[in-house]
Amino acid sequence: MSRVPPPPRETPPATTDETVASAGTRPLHGADYRPPFWLRNRHLQSILAGSPMRRMRGAYGLKRIGAVSTGHMIDGGDGVRLHGLHTTLPGTQPRGLALLLHGWEGSTESSYMRMTAVQLLRRGFEVFRLNFRDHGDTHHLNEALFHSNRIDEVVHAACDIARRFLPAGGPPRPMVAAGHSLGGNFVLRLALRAPSAGLQLARVASVCPVLDPARTMLQMERGTPMYMRYFENKWRESLQRKRRLFPEQHDFDDATLKLHMRELTEWLVQRHTDFGTLDNYFDGYSIAGDRLAALAVPTDILMAADDPVIPIEDFHELALPATARLEIARWGGHCGFIQNARLDGFAERWVAQRLATTLA
Repeated sequence: MSRVPPPPRETPPATTDETVASAGTRPLHGADYRPPFWLRNRHLQSILAGSPMRRMRGAYGLKRIGAVSTGHMIDGGDGVRLHGLHTTLPGTQPRGLALLLHGWEGSTESSYMRMTAVQLLRRGFEVFRLNFRDHGDTHHLNEALFHSNRIDEVVHAACDIARRFLPAGGPPRPMVAAGHSLGGNFVLRLALRAPSAGLQLARVASVCPVLDPARTMLQMERGTPMYMRYFENKWRESLQRKRRLFPEQHDFDDATLKLHMRELTEWLVQRHTDFGTLDNYFDGYSIAGDRLAALAVPTDILMAADDPVIPIEDFHELALPATARLEIARWGGHCGFIQNARLDGFAERWVAQRLATTLA
C-alpha cells in the first residue's frame, strides 16, 4: 500500500492522435491523452462530455457494429427492482461480461455508457448497462428515493447479473465492471465488497470517481455555478417525477424543491435515510484516504487534473494497494477526455483496453 504522489509538473511525452487511436498493441496511459489546444479548456471538455452530439455518436456507434440491446429487470434485494440493458453482437461468442455504471442523474443511455459499450463489444465482451434507482425511465419501479449510499442494492444487482449471464456450468468467462463519476465511486465500492458477496470480479475501471463527497460539494459550491445549477435542476426534475408517481409517499412541497444542493441533500438525509446528519451521510459513501487500501480486485483509476467538479487533491491523498493503479491526465475536465471535433473519447478506449486484459 502506498500514498499516491502528485503528478509530475513536466509536460507528458508527446503522442499524436493517430498513434493513440491505433494503440491496440500497447497500453494507453493518462499521459497519452493530449487533446488539441482548442480542446484543453476543462469547461468545454465537461460540457461536450454529455452533449446531445455525443449521445447520438454513441447510438450510431452501437448501430454501426450491429449491437442488439434487450431490457432486463434486475433483483436489487429486499424487493428492490432495477433495470438495465444487456447488449451483444449477434453471431459472436462473448469472451467476457462487462457491467457499466453511470454517474449521478445519468442513465444507461448516457454518451459515455454507449461509447464505452461500443469499445467493449469490439473487444469481445457482452455488456450490461445498469440504471441506478430513479435514473433513466425507472422512477416507477421503487417507492423510496435514490441516494448515494444504496450500495447494497447495486452489489445485489451485480450478483444477479452474474448469475443470469455467467451461468454455472457454462464456459468460464471473466466479469469486469466500470463506472464514471458517482458510478466510478460505486464501482470502487462494488470492488471492495465483491469478495464477501461472492462476486468474482476480474478487474474494475473508474473514471473521475467521487472520492470525498463532502469536499466535492464544497468544490461545486465554490466553483463555476453552471455545474451546481445543472445537477440541482436534474435532481429537482427527478424528485418532481417521483412525487407525481407516489404522491402519498412523497408529499414534499415546492418550497423543498427550491432548496439549494446542500440544503436539499440535508433534507434527503434527515427525511429519507437513517444517517441523521449530512456529515454522516457523506462519510457513508466516501472512499477517500485509505478506504480503498483493502481493494483485492485489480483496479484502474483515470482522473483529470483539471476536473472542475471533483478536487484533484483528494487523489494525491489516496492510499492504494499494489492491485490498484491511478493515472492522472493533465486535461480532460469532468469525464470528458474528448480527443477531436468528432468527439471521440480517450476514456472509453482506456476503460475497454484495461478491462480487456482479463480476456484469454
